[in-house]
Amino acid sequence: MPTREIVVGVTGGIAAYKTAALVSKLVQSGAGVSVVMTTSAEAFIGATTFAALTGRPVARGLFDDPHHPLGAHIELAEKKDLLVVAPASANFLAKAAQGIADDLLSTLYLAFTAPVLLAPAMNTAMWEKPAVQRNVAQLRADGVHFVDPASGWLSCRQIGAGRMAEPEVILAAIVKLLGM
Repeated sequence: MPTREIVVGVTGGIAAYKTAALVSKLVQSGAGVSVVMTTSAEAFIGATTFAALTGRPVARGLFDDPHHPLGAHIELAEKKDLLVVAPASANFLAKAAQGIADDLLSTLYLAFTAPVLLAPAMNTAMWEKPAVQRNVAQLRADGVHFVDPASGWLSCRQIGAGRMAEPEVILAAIVKLLGM
């Protein structure tokens, strides 16, 4: 089977630490992995972590990347088998549902023609907010795949829905989606 090429988008949220474990598991399974980080993600985890795990530079800006002269949003979308966004913040869900492209990850989402898998993570009140649920429903209607958040201990010191799925659960969804 040819090597699968996967782009992993990382948005701002404490669950970004779990994404490092997911990326490591993908690389160990033989996938080629490129990581795109939002500015907010960098408040929670460093790009150096993902560069070390993937052996590739981490993409962060729309126009400042000499590795992608045609634009990272275009080149990262080409010949990739899957876009995974984990954690997918409420902000990213809203941008994706409304077609807003104001950073590299949201622009990449719009340019991406292969399947997309989102693993949301946020506070329970945010996850249950009607606006967030409308955005999720719109994205599902658009054909986006989800690994829904679990219930459990959240960084806000509450217990409830909104906890990003564990890396193994997301990996299983990727394997199923790609037939790996």
